[in-house]
Amino acid sequence: MIAPLRPEGEDEAMSITLADARVVTPGGVHDGWLTIEDGRITHVGRGTAPGPGLGLGGRYVVPGFVDIHNHGGAGASFPTGDPGQAHRAAALHARHGTTTLVASLVTAPLDHLTRAVSALADLCEDGLLAGIHLEGPYIAASRCGAHDPALLREPSPQELARLVKAGRGHVRMLTIAAELPGAPDTIREAVASGVLAALGHSDADYGQTVAGIEAGARVATHLYNAMPQLGHRAPGPIAALLEDERVTVELVNDGVHVHPAMLRLACRAAGPGRTALVTDAMAAAGAGDGTYDLGALKVDVTGGVARLVDGDGGLGSIAGSTLTMDVAFRRAVRELGLSLPEAAEVTSLTPARVLGLGDRVGSVAVGKQADLVVLTDDLEVAGVMRHGTWITEP
Repeated sequence: MIAPLRPEGEDEAMSITLADARVVTPGGVHDGWLTIEDGRITHVGRGTAPGPGLGLGGRYVVPGFVDIHNHGGAGASFPTGDPGQAHRAAALHARHGTTTLVASLVTAPLDHLTRAVSALADLCEDGLLAGIHLEGPYIAASRCGAHDPALLREPSPQELARLVKAGRGHVRMLTIAAELPGAPDTIREAVASGVLAALGHSDADYGQTVAGIEAGARVATHLYNAMPQLGHRAPGPIAALLEDERVTVELVNDGVHVHPAMLRLACRAAGPGRTALVTDAMAAAGAGDGTYDLGALKVDVTGGVARLVDGDGGLGSIAGSTLTMDVAFRRAVRELGLSLPEAAEVTSLTPARVLGLGDRVGSVAVGKQADLVVLTDDLEVAGVMRHGTWITEP
């Protein structure tokens, strides 16, 4: 289990009371206040605060967002393994309310992946990141999306063990195609090493997906995307992943990856307790349109939509997103019809539980880290606190 710690050099947290707030907790929304001491929530109360504090003018307080699938932002990319770029991307997402962040890599040569994992592990130990996600190279060529097909490999428990060793315990998730030779053994190796196995970028049928789950997979990488469609005679992986109570499904709620009707269908089938909204953000998040690198591939971003540039200069597969978690939260309420507590669950508590951090982050509750987002009536970010220190002060 990885506890996100205060990054080196971050100011010491101060004691503070946030008053005149609408506090969003798993039990509902209530007018009240909360007190933070030494980076943790020590009191959550209803009504008027018992003493002086920072008045929030009736704004909402929700838990800091937890993003378990993120490739970058602010023009910076986690797959490079460059610490400076990682800091820049993490800072961008923190300003948008993401206080717990997993850095996702893409398919690359093994020596590059080893170096990137080792470099990002340093940032996990500093507390900037909550873990590393290997999205590839053990994925299907037919569903590789924004991954270089020339660099894909058959799953190997031995190779994975070397990558996990390079990550010094900070590799938290592996995306793998269940139908590939060696996949069951590699999934079992991941689980034995404390790594979450996620099924995705896959052409697996229903039975192969069930076998992957039985081997230990517990996450669906961006459900619907890069996998066979849901069919009434050939249900494929989507049905298997939605129906198994042990599986948490990632959803990219950006209005591009998946139609809102299908998002609502998945949310109803899995429930908030098994749904984790993710950004799948790439370098263009917060940086505007243009041409960017995603691993070894070029990506064109036009109108906020990221697509691969193919060899003839045309546009191909969706290549990540420009989404931030605050937008995903707003869309969860406005497009998916979730209540504020449900929206907080799918953007904070459920992904925190996936990481094994549900007892520390993910909800506004006494004893948890003071990772908080202050939202306006329109659910726009007005302030962000991480570990009791303001990143953006309301």
